[in-house]
Amino acid sequence: MTIKTLSKDTIAELTLKEADSALSQRQKELAEVFSEAGDGQGGYNFNNVKCLGDQVKGSVAVSEAVKQMNQEMDAVGEAIDTLRGAEQAAKAHSEREKGRRNFPLPGGGGAGGKGNYSSESERFKSLGQMIGESKSYQNWAANGAAQGVTLNFDELLPSDFLSKAVPYPTMSTKALMTTAAGYAPEVLRAPGFVEAVTRPLQLGDIIPLFPTSQAAYAYMEETTRLHAAAFTPEGAAFAESTFIFTLRSSPVQKITDSIPLTDEQLEDVGMIEPYIDARLSFGVRQRFDSACLIGDGLGANLRGLKNVVGIQAQAKGADPIPDAFFKAMTKIRLVGRSVPTHHVMHLTDWQNLRLTRDANGQYILGAPGDAIVPRLWGMPIVEQDSDAVGIGYVGAFTPDCVSAFERRGVDVQIGYVNNQFAQGQRTARADARMALVWRRPVAFCSVTGL
Repeated sequence: MTIKTLSKDTIAELTLKEADSALSQRQKELAEVFSEAGDGQGGYNFNNVKCLGDQVKGSVAVSEAVKQMNQEMDAVGEAIDTLRGAEQAAKAHSEREKGRRNFPLPGGGGAGGKGNYSSESERFKSLGQMIGESKSYQNWAANGAAQGVTLNFDELLPSDFLSKAVPYPTMSTKALMTTAAGYAPEVLRAPGFVEAVTRPLQLGDIIPLFPTSQAAYAYMEETTRLHAAAFTPEGAAFAESTFIFTLRSSPVQKITDSIPLTDEQLEDVGMIEPYIDARLSFGVRQRFDSACLIGDGLGANLRGLKNVVGIQAQAKGADPIPDAFFKAMTKIRLVGRSVPTHHVMHLTDWQNLRLTRDANGQYILGAPGDAIVPRLWGMPIVEQDSDAVGIGYVGAFTPDCVSAFERRGVDVQIGYVNNQFAQGQRTARADARMALVWRRPVAFCSVTGL
């Protein structure tokens, strides 16, 4: 593998998307280095590293290369932080612009702050005081007050005259007007709402999904495949192979959810119907998602990966976590004759793996400041919290090994139940009919004791 150096000038010209991609690529390269450097006892011997090419050999040279790659990742990470900060600043500026105000206030001496007076006392001078202090009026009076004089107060609004045309001072002589004893302020509720926390869809996103028009999905499985091909002497009987098929069937099961609500709630709140639609639809999908992993297959339940008969198992034992998962990948290739595509791991187990350090205290999956995409041995890690901590899975999540089938999509309906018509109520319900088929159990392997 050839490592392309990222100079400071190159990093400085990256866009946010390019920086994220560069960071991910460099992490994959480091993972390959650490994979080759592993000594099988939880430590690392950089003399074993070959992936950096013939120009970088030996523990010192490899260590220098790793150090350089880490420094480049730090620089890219800082660039990502800066770029994201700039985007956030732009959004904040836009929000501030929405909140600007520019209107005149009575007694303010003009719109937009023009003509503001220099002190609070000037703000509340009476009209007589302003005339007496006018230079034009004083000059006219000093010259004998002949004919008349015109006084202009161009900086004043009509509301300024009204607020000052009183025969006596009003400041600090009346009862204090507050929001409690005066006019209560109007408080508008912000649009939308803060969503409650819930488990997102996890495993269901990586299982291939297909439509079906049947009440069950039936298929033939080749349960016996014995090849007896042999070299045969002239005139001797031919060798004979054995192939046996078994009919398999997975029923389409129904997942349901519902909620009662009043006519007024539906009529008076415009967003409640799409809200209920989205929530019930998500709930049905979420239930299917958890069943994909831990469904027990009893009664009307689907059978999830954990309870599939025939999947392989790999105990961690004294191995590091990465080694246990690699051994599971090997079993899938060797016994299951399939190509693994994903790891499935509890969030806490991924946390423990991400925090693993070598003998020098260095994080083997990258420094804390690195933006790490959860991956192991080049395959993505699906983080889940449906199953217990301490058990993970590796599998070939491809159509030839596992598939989900839906009789129809999630259907949401609103109608009357029992005496709801007389009570002004209705019920919103949602359901879906799904099947889950694990065609090749040996293409999956559990990893225990994490």
